Amino acid sequence: MMKVGILTVSDRSSQGEYKDQSGEVVREVLSRLGVRVVVYDVISDDKDLISQRLMEWADEGDCDVIITAGGTGLGPRDVTPEATLSVVDRLAPGFTEAMRAESLSRTPHAMLSRAVAGIRGDCLIINLPGSPGAVRECLEVILETLPHAVEMLKGGGHSL
Repeated sequence: MMKVGILTVSDRSSQGEYKDQSGEVVREVLSRLGVRVVVYDVISDDKDLISQRLMEWADEGDCDVIITAGGTGLGPRDVTPEATLSVVDRLAPGFTEAMRAESLSRTPHAMLSRAVAGIRGDCLIINLPGSPGAVRECLEVILETLPHAVEMLKGGGHSL
């Protein structure tokens, strides 16, 4: 069973101004794969805090995949991609390329996404946008690929 961490990055949700709907959508969509959500948190748009949480979750070995939601746009506080880039060992750009391609077929605003995906150790980290609709749309695009990606990261079918 794939173990997942869900990290919502939102100043307003972390302060209780909004309910975290994006994290709920991530949980709902991933439930179709029968995953186990092992960690979940809502934090502010703070690069150091985001980086710290990603490192903790990836390095403790409890997460096969960490999905972030929020902080991927052009706003001055949107720093999730920078935080992610500061902690990953290797990039996995196919995920974000596929998500942007699908989203661009629906709205030109998709080109404003700066989401990244990468690998830290044997943990896959993928940034999603913050709006619940965009979270669903993007996660649907990559959903079926996640189990194979995790298998490959664990050395399945390949020499270590």
